[in-house]
Amino acid sequence: MATLRSGGIASPELETQSPAERERYLSEKIRETVARAYANAPRVRRTMDELGLKPSDISGPEDLKKLPVTYKDSLASLQASNPPFGGLLSGPVTKLRRIFMSPGPNYVPQPQQDDFWRFRMAFVAAGLQPGDIVHNSLSYHLSPGGFMLDAGLRSLGCVVVPGGTGPTELQVRVAHDMAVSGYVGTPSFLYALLTKARELGTPLKIKAAFVTAEMLPESLRTELENDFGIRVLQGYATADLGVLAYECAEKKGLHLQPEALVEILDLETGEAAAADHPGLVVGTTFDATYPLLRFAPGDLSALAADKGCACGRTTRKLTGLLGRIGDAVKVKGMFIRGSQIDEVFRRFPQVTRFQAVVSRDQHHDILAYLVEVSEPIGETAWIFKLEEALREALKVRGEARIVPSGTIATGAKKILDQRVWR
Repeated sequence: MATLRSGGIASPELETQSPAERERYLSEKIRETVARAYANAPRVRRTMDELGLKPSDISGPEDLKKLPVTYKDSLASLQASNPPFGGLLSGPVTKLRRIFMSPGPNYVPQPQQDDFWRFRMAFVAAGLQPGDIVHNSLSYHLSPGGFMLDAGLRSLGCVVVPGGTGPTELQVRVAHDMAVSGYVGTPSFLYALLTKARELGTPLKIKAAFVTAEMLPESLRTELENDFGIRVLQGYATADLGVLAYECAEKKGLHLQPEALVEILDLETGEAAAADHPGLVVGTTFDATYPLLRFAPGDLSALAADKGCACGRTTRKLTGLLGRIGDAVKVKGMFIRGSQIDEVFRRFPQVTRFQAVVSRDQHHDILAYLVEVSEPIGETAWIFKLEEALREALKVRGEARIVPSGTIATGAKKILDQRVWR
């Protein structure tokens, strides 16, 4: 069994602040960000003007609640009505480094600065170090995931292998030949990579892994650490907000990323939820080009009551992800939505009813589409065409199965998630 690596603290001046220091830091960032957004982001200015607010009215974390929450599910319509970024961008599009599309569809800007999504602290906590050769398994095509991790790794001084979503056997060969020592990406693909390497008799030297974009069941973590000797820590990030929280070696909750502000709001009252009480995650980021003020990606979590940690970090912790609101479900690291599936099936008039079913086998997500049709379908090519249209729209591969009429109940969920995490 390989020796597990321990992670240090990347930014002691931020990760170990006293409560008073953190309050002053966040207040300064909020004042700067709100003033800049009011001056340069049209939607922010319009919203504040309608509420009768001036930048001087928002001088600290407590004042943020004067602003409304912007929900991710409404972002696509905001961007469509005011392209390309719904009036939330503070500056010209020509100054961006890249533009991505994430499921929704939502467009995501990447400004010029290094590590825009703030992954460096999370990678250090996971045990990654300057000089590590790190395999990145998130996609580099249109969606931002691969570039999010890539930017953080390069800011840390790591060498990146951009594996993306290519064939597992080929990625095993590259990881072996390049003596890859670290991994970032989904936990399920890490498991696939390691099991394929074992099957091929090709040893890998991965010692530390940072996983994200899907749930990490403790059963999978135990298997990865005990059977393969890899230290596996997780982080919580979204395409819009970047890293919001990450684990340390203690594995007792996820430390809040100190360069952003996270609120947990009670689902009934909209006020701050009590410690250990589930609520809606709302994040505020302080980027000069793309500040997001009180943005809700749709996830549910809770702030842990315990404020101390043996690792030395003083930031509060999330207890973990507890679910989602809305109709989005994450499959193989990508969000799929009932509205997206609807759009595809409207192009196939033979379909009278459908349901996407998500299950899990051997630590891998399985996506199947149950399809009822109005007339017998004898051509295999029709099924392939439907599956390809769904894959192109959702960026996730699934199998379509024709089922007898009446199999899918009237009013059934468009996406049925049957996965059990343990």
